[in-house]
Amino acid sequence: MEIRGEFIEDSSNDPKAPFFYATGSKPIGLKQAGLTEKPMKFKLSIATASTVFALSASVFTPAQAQTEIQWWHAMSGALGEWINDLAKDFNDSQKNYKVMPVFKGTYDEAMTAAVAAFRAGNAPHILQVFEVGTATMMASKGAIVPVTEVMNKAGIKFDPAAYVPAVAGYYTAPNGQMLSFPFNSSTTVFWYNKDAFKAAGLDPEKPPLTWPEVIAAAKKLKDSGHKCPLTTSWVSWTQLESFSAWHNTEFATQGNGMKGMDARLTVNGPLQTRHIQNLADMAKDGLFVYKGRANAADPVFVAGECAMTTGSSALYGNVKRNAKFAFGTSTLPYYADVQGAPQNTVIGGASLWVMAGRKADEYKGVAQFFDFLSRPEEAAKSHQRTGYLPLTIASFELTEKSGFYKANPGTDISVTQMIRKTTENSRGIRLGNFLQIRTAVDEELEQVWAGKKTAKDALDSIVKRGNELLERFEKANR
Repeated sequence: MEIRGEFIEDSSNDPKAPFFYATGSKPIGLKQAGLTEKPMKFKLSIATASTVFALSASVFTPAQAQTEIQWWHAMSGALGEWINDLAKDFNDSQKNYKVMPVFKGTYDEAMTAAVAAFRAGNAPHILQVFEVGTATMMASKGAIVPVTEVMNKAGIKFDPAAYVPAVAGYYTAPNGQMLSFPFNSSTTVFWYNKDAFKAAGLDPEKPPLTWPEVIAAAKKLKDSGHKCPLTTSWVSWTQLESFSAWHNTEFATQGNGMKGMDARLTVNGPLQTRHIQNLADMAKDGLFVYKGRANAADPVFVAGECAMTTGSSALYGNVKRNAKFAFGTSTLPYYADVQGAPQNTVIGGASLWVMAGRKADEYKGVAQFFDFLSRPEEAAKSHQRTGYLPLTIASFELTEKSGFYKANPGTDISVTQMIRKTTENSRGIRLGNFLQIRTAVDEELEQVWAGKKTAKDALDSIVKRGNELLERFEKANR
């Protein structure tokens, strides 16, 4: 018996559009056949029907499709490469799921895009949100699925106690349920250019530990011809939020917002006023140079233009790869005359939130991905590559045992700053409308750096504007 078949062009590339038929068989589509190009027409003559069906079964039976997991993130440059490598490693480790990382711009741009996508019914499975957006995400009823719930329903063992306490606690609800996955947490550290220190007659192995020592080092750097002795990135985070926690000083009431939405700012206290005024005086003398909002100062330090900076521990990967000078890392400077200082700094970076509205099988893929990221060897590799805090206690212990910290002095600074016993003033800062509050901080302090406002006037204005934002958030989420 002769069996005939022919290919028919599929101009629509519709997986349901038939392009092949054989006597006694059902039409199948281009994508169903596992093909990516339009086939040419052909005739097929085979002696027996059994042979053609065996052939079609072996050639045209599609492989089981992988379930795609959309992951929206805000990582670019070296950190963007890290994100892509994580997804690839997970995808290569199993065959059922495929994580698809998508860069969505800055943290606030990614969050805004996700809100719009959720309202349109097509939010990603996973959204990377910086710590400033935590309170907003917590208040987004129906928009997220708690990580604890995702992991438990997938049948994957999940113990919040396995994660670094200072980090896990920040993303945990009062009922003990972890709301988001503590993916890339960082903290503030002090970076300095050892070559610039040598040129200024400073000991490159003895970074300044206190703010008076920073001022003294800045003067020597300026005298040696350095035009930017000190700068900083993320001004609110480094010079007010972490600064306050580091000195065991309140930033806002209600445990810095950790206890409730009725928190109010208290950042205009004597210590904060003293510090901002000192920076203002340094700016006037050319010792401190403001380079812009967010992390605008990071590439300036990496390029060697500025000799000292306070910023994220996650700058490590960029500095290691691109700096043309010997660099060092140290703890955030403090005022030695302040009782209780130094305490511990607060976290920055971001966590991964699981968005609502997806299928159960897709959430299983999300759970498997989070489980993959939590493996000690994977978490240790990420910590060592980026400078973010180790995700779990096991990954910290593995890194320490490997000798990484000894081989790379300073890389454990972020960890040691975060594992001190926390207090009410240093557990973290979780406020509503925090992004807008930070914008107010930037605007007011820029007036200080320009010599148009005193530190006290600017901080008073920050408290007034910030509290209006907090009141608005509280009313909207009662």
